[in-house]
Amino acid sequence: MQNQPSDSSFRSVYRGRIAPTPTGYLHMGHARTFWMAQDRALRQKGTLVFRNEDLDLDRCKPQFVAAMYEDMRWIGLDWQEGPDIGGPYIPYVQSQRREFYLEAWQKLMEQGAIYPCTCSRRDLASAALAPHDGEEADEPVYPGTCRNRLTTEAQRQNPFGVNWRFRVPENEVISFSDNNRAIGARSYISGKDFGDFLIWRRDDVTSYQLAVVVDDAVMKITEVVRGEDLLISTARQILLQRILQLPTPEYFHCPLMRDENGMRLAKRHDALSLRALRKAGKFPEELRTEWSIA
Repeated sequence: MQNQPSDSSFRSVYRGRIAPTPTGYLHMGHARTFWMAQDRALRQKGTLVFRNEDLDLDRCKPQFVAAMYEDMRWIGLDWQEGPDIGGPYIPYVQSQRREFYLEAWQKLMEQGAIYPCTCSRRDLASAALAPHDGEEADEPVYPGTCRNRLTTEAQRQNPFGVNWRFRVPENEVISFSDNNRAIGARSYISGKDFGDFLIWRRDDVTSYQLAVVVDDAVMKITEVVRGEDLLISTARQILLQRILQLPTPEYFHCPLMRDENGMRLAKRHDALSLRALRKAGKFPEELRTEWSIA
């Protein structure tokens, strides 16, 4: 991979990141997580990296990209590397980083760690096991329908045209210690808590799981700060890091913010978007008083 200064360059320096996805307007939950990432970087006298995670170009709209910059600056965020100011690991826009992801896909292919999957969403809905309960119920466990499917020579040359899944080991315990003491030590069992997961979509879009693993490694991220809804994703990503022989950063998962009905905030909560709150006369300092994390 290109744009990789020597490991000693940032070995002893904290490097955090904020990584919004411009598929809608940022809300209070995003802002609090990003603020925590900035606070942890400042405490360590480290570097905060801003990465635009715009992989899904069908849903990532220019107006949301423009609003993302404006809203993050308004709330008081300040980064030292990013799409707007550059840095040693350009580009900081995921839609421009396909060559990095393709290299990782090829390595996974050579190791037999992935396989082509032709299941449709309807197939998965009818055949998959029941989703898990709770906050981390992000997707059903894949039933393994295509696990033994052979890979053609043409498919080995280009990921386009089929979904690609990572073959998780059966009943392997994936453990990590979260830097958020309220979460602490966590363990998940591959094949039970999560199944074979997508790393490349049939429309030639890299999955979130693969992209962030590659980018966090290339950009020398030492701690990932994000929402606790991604705890199981951390276990998936640790597996990818191991097989790709990439370093595993530390993790800090923030509690989710909820609305008055106890539902977690999402981009559909337009009334709680930073843009709407600003138009309603709110001030950044007023909003930040609600962001304390135990």
